[in-house]
Amino acid sequence: MNDKNSLPILIVALVAGFLAVLVFHQPMLILLKNIGLAADNLTPYATNPTPPFGIPRVLSLALWGGVWGILLAIAISGTQGLAYWLSGLLLGAIVPSLVNWFIVLPLKDEPVGGGWQVPGVATALIVNGVWGIGTVLLFRLLARNLLSNNRRN
Repeated sequence: MNDKNSLPILIVALVAGFLAVLVFHQPMLILLKNIGLAADNLTPYATNPTPPFGIPRVLSLALWGGVWGILLAIAISGTQGLAYWLSGLLLGAIVPSLVNWFIVLPLKDEPVGGGWQVPGVATALIVNGVWGIGTVLLFRLLARNLLSNNRRN
């Protein structure tokens, strides 16, 4: 990433991560709910307000997805081929899940790992893994478009 493209690429990563929550993460949650695998307390596209700003939960998830998208794009920069896709899947599944289990849940006075209930653990790994794949897919598509437009200018 050169200096001229750094900020636009990071913005693309933010957008890719944000959109991946709406287009990949939440639909996977719907699928898991429909087949009875997702934890009962999870609601796809939830609009209940989240503290401290009171924004709808799905929007909060998407905003955090954008932040994670930036981190994911930085982590996988330079990878190609199968390594690119596997990195998106594995980093997407594991890193946000670990942060949620060991930092976010305890901050919300909930048990570490959500009590390690199989549906909750499986749901987190699956929806976050699908988010990771979706993020790297959208990132690749959007960045390619951005870079080809920059070359023409």
